[in-house]
Amino acid sequence: MNWDAVFTSLRLASLTSLILLVLGIPLASWLAFSRWRGKFLVESVVALPLVLPPTVLGFYILTAMGPRSPAGRWYETLIGSPLPFTFEGLVFGSVIYSLPFAIQPMANAFAAVDRSLVEVSWTLGISRLATFFRLILPSAKNGVITALVLTFAHTMGEFGVVLMVGGNIEGVTRTVSIDIYDQVQDLNYTAASQTSLVLLVFSFTVLAIVYWLNRRSSPMFWPATRQR
Repeated sequence: MNWDAVFTSLRLASLTSLILLVLGIPLASWLAFSRWRGKFLVESVVALPLVLPPTVLGFYILTAMGPRSPAGRWYETLIGSPLPFTFEGLVFGSVIYSLPFAIQPMANAFAAVDRSLVEVSWTLGISRLATFFRLILPSAKNGVITALVLTFAHTMGEFGVVLMVGGNIEGVTRTVSIDIYDQVQDLNYTAASQTSLVLLVFSFTVLAIVYWLNRRSSPMFWPATRQR
């Protein structure tokens, strides 16, 4: 077991989940309650990583972060080093790739909250912000937990985007999935089998938690299956 790769994956999954929790709650609430007719365009952008091949998405992310792009030049000027093939670049790519796994469960959970209760709260003089934190967010807690669990698990299993954006740098961007690929390339099937078994048990546990949460509440978001 390559513990450096495990630690890198855990760091990546934790940071990605935290960032998407902070950014995802306001975006998911807007998607749930907005009546803008063009909202479907934003929903399509959010869901795009579900259907794009990881290598295609990784290529565009890598291009957007590169030194020839305005964002890439700005980052390099500010920090003093390029963003691609760094752990920070890996986090950026993972946030984009895991976006629908965080937004969709929360948006569906927010939309499922009884609208009449929300309107009663407003008529009692409670502000929209206070209503959200006192009523809507607690009522949708299972959706938020589902989003965190799915985001963490999805990030732990990333391969295509991680390889395109971060490369394969030991102790920096080599994650568990890339380490398994390296073990297979080296014909070290015993080590690859052991690491794969750990990920298999982890993935099963995550799905069990998600389905258990969904059984305790109204149907929210059932993770789409796709081949990486």
